Amino acid sequence: MGKAPHTAVGRAATAAAIAAERRELADLFEALTPTQWGAPSLCAGWRVREVVAHMSMGFRCPTRKVLLELVKSRGSLHRMTDRLARRDAAAHPDAALAAFLRTHAHHPWTPPVGGLAAALGHDVVHGLDITVALGLDREVPEDRLRILLDAIDPRAFRVFGTDVTGVRLCADDLDWSFGSGTPLYGRGQDLLLVAYGRRLPAGRLRGDEVHRFVTA
Repeated sequence: MGKAPHTAVGRAATAAAIAAERRELADLFEALTPTQWGAPSLCAGWRVREVVAHMSMGFRCPTRKVLLELVKSRGSLHRMTDRLARRDAAAHPDAALAAFLRTHAHHPWTPPVGGLAAALGHDVVHGLDITVALGLDREVPEDRLRILLDAIDPRAFRVFGTDVTGVRLCADDLDWSFGSGTPLYGRGQDLLLVAYGRRLPAGRLRGDEVHRFVTA
C-alpha cells in the first residue's frame, strides 16, 4: 500500500513519486514521432501536444499570471486551460514541451485542491491520456497507482464529469475496488481513468455497464 499522503513520510514518498513520474514521462514524450505528437489524446479536443503543454502550465505560470488569464477567460477555468494549452502548444517545439517536465521534476506546484496526491494524479492521468490514446502499453508503477486509487474522492467527480452511479470499479491486477453496484473490471490504471471521467478505447474494460465508459 502507498504511504498516506497526509503524513510526513507520505508527503515525501508522494513528492518522490511525482518527480519520478515527470522524468519518465519526459523521456517517453521525447521519443514520440511528429505524427504521435499531432495525434488525438483522451482529452477531448486536445492532441498529444496540447496535453503535454498543459501538464507544465502550473510550473511556468505564477499564480498572479494564472489569475489574470482566468479573468481574460471570464472566470472559466476550462476556457482558460484550453486557450493556454493551445497557445503554448503552438509556441514551443515538441522537445521543449517534454523538457519542461524534466526541468520542473521537483516543482512544488499542486492544484487548487487535493495537495500532492492531486499533483501526482495530474501527471499520471494526463500521461495515460496520451499513452492509452497512442496504444503505448506504459504501466504506471504500483506505488504511484495505489496513492491515487486510495485518494479517489467522489466530491471531485463533478469537476471531472465522472458518473459511476450504480457501478463498482474492480481492479483485476490489484486488490482494490471502489463504489457499489454492477462490477466494472479492468486494470487499476484504466479504472483510474474512469474515475477521472475518461472514456477508454474498447477492449480495456469488462462488465455489463462497459458501454458507459468506452469511446463510441
